[in-house]
Amino acid sequence: MDAAMERTWLGARIELVVGDITRLAVDAIVNAANASLLGGGGVDGAIHRAAGPELLAECRTLGGARTGEVKATGGHRLPARHVFHAVGPVWRGGSGGEDALLASCYREAMRLAAERGVVSIAFPSISTGIYGFPIERAAPIAVREVRRALEAPTTVTRAVFCCFSAPDRAVYERALDAVAGP
Repeated sequence: MDAAMERTWLGARIELVVGDITRLAVDAIVNAANASLLGGGGVDGAIHRAAGPELLAECRTLGGARTGEVKATGGHRLPARHVFHAVGPVWRGGSGGEDALLASCYREAMRLAAERGVVSIAFPSISTGIYGFPIERAAPIAVREVRRALEAPTTVTRAVFCCFSAPDRAVYERALDAVAGP
């Protein structure tokens, strides 16, 4: 992760980085999971590989998850103690409730974090990869939900948006400037 790519908002409670979410020193990372919770491509596959086979074994006990739902596991071989598996929506043009389902992923991950006493949490850009959700639409939803959770009573003092690329980071930076302020 390039430290020069880091920037903060909301009194340093929100950070933006480009890097590998599986290497972040946080209490919990959020996985952009599929409904089976049994691994896949993109960030989901990377998290499963980095966490080791114990993560897959634990996920098998969860019975999958519905779109908009988030389920928790241990971090196993990851630096993070927890993995919150968020099943984001597949983009179908925007008229199928995709925005509300995506918002639910962020809201539920922040709720689970508070329930488990998590202090720091990192998010990928949920649903913007293979699921096709336009990142320009997803980023403001993500930022809004995380900001709301941070403004309510919570144990979370640090939320990190971990982007895969510099272009994705630029989209999140614009959303953070518009929604979260300095």
